[in-house]
Amino acid sequence: MPYTFLTPKRTVFGQGAMLAAEKDLLALGRRPLIVTGNVVKKGEAYRQLIAILERNGVPNVVFSDIPGEPDDLMVDAGADAYKANGCDCIIGVGGGSPLDSAKAIAVRVALPGGVCTHAGKEIVAGLPPLALIPTTAGTGSEATKFTVITDHACGAKLLLKGDSLLPRLAVVDYTFTLSAPPSLTAATGMDALTHAVEAFTSRKATPLTDPYAMDAVRRIFENLPAAYQNGNDEVARESMAIAAFEAGVCISNASVTLVHGMSRPIGAKFHVSHGLSNAMLLAPCLTFAARGAPERFAKLARAVGLAGVGDSNTHAAAALLDKLKAITNTLNIPTLAAYGISQEAFLAAVPQMAREALQSGSPANTLCEVTEADVINLYQSLY
Repeated sequence: MPYTFLTPKRTVFGQGAMLAAEKDLLALGRRPLIVTGNVVKKGEAYRQLIAILERNGVPNVVFSDIPGEPDDLMVDAGADAYKANGCDCIIGVGGGSPLDSAKAIAVRVALPGGVCTHAGKEIVAGLPPLALIPTTAGTGSEATKFTVITDHACGAKLLLKGDSLLPRLAVVDYTFTLSAPPSLTAATGMDALTHAVEAFTSRKATPLTDPYAMDAVRRIFENLPAAYQNGNDEVARESMAIAAFEAGVCISNASVTLVHGMSRPIGAKFHVSHGLSNAMLLAPCLTFAARGAPERFAKLARAVGLAGVGDSNTHAAAALLDKLKAITNTLNIPTLAAYGISQEAFLAAVPQMAREALQSGSPANTLCEVTEADVINLYQSLY
């Protein structure tokens, strides 16, 4: 069966990447809309970007009204700022929220109607030239054809997808992640781990995505605890930036599975960050999925050094799942109860969340059948 393999048009990676990408940034347009967050504006990535634009006499408009969970009203405001100021390109700087917002604003600028009307459809449009500059190692948004926006009217998280959402330019400098606090490092790192494991165990995995997924999982197992414990560990930070990008490439081509399908409703209804809700679900969901395809989980375990060729598939798959549980504990990922979510409120929301999870389409990529009853049981098991 033929398959495609997509990446950003151009990626500049490593320490000093912003300066190395100066010509590429200037080639985007003559008046960029910079989509970022107020905290990011105090950081090194933003400072370097503004310095490049000012040095070259490029006027810009800054849109930084980005909430923790970007919604369609924010997207409308960003698109209005783009049009009112005569912008001709978009540069997203920050973590997952600003980068996802930059993509959604590009869609809103290019297509008629509210951004929510395009959810679930393949977006085919000439979007404004887009550059993405991550300051966390996790979402991999700089390498994906997806963005997630909340519908303010109903609170649901909606997926926008399409090849045109891939940025023209990705600038990845791991030094921009050095200031990320431990809790953010853990949540975003677990997001990248979820991407990589789900892509490898997806029905849509291919021989081209597998090496990216295996290397990402290996890097995260080896480096995320170190980055969490010492944010100034540059070796660990660089490897995590590589892993996040690799995992982003993976899901852009092989998609995600059960964890993401169940994670979005939790985030929408209980305001849990995306990476954290993924981390809460990772071990129980993949334990369920591994029952239907132990050989695939075993192959990943062997590839990252958790099992040998003489180990049975069942033993190797169990070793991988044990490692996922161990790293979750090392990073102090809270349970739903520890996070402060009422058991009564959560269980009352389970039926609707289960329906939304299945409607997202992601669970269908899992290498075993997933029913509504299965999803309900998994949600309930979190307590």
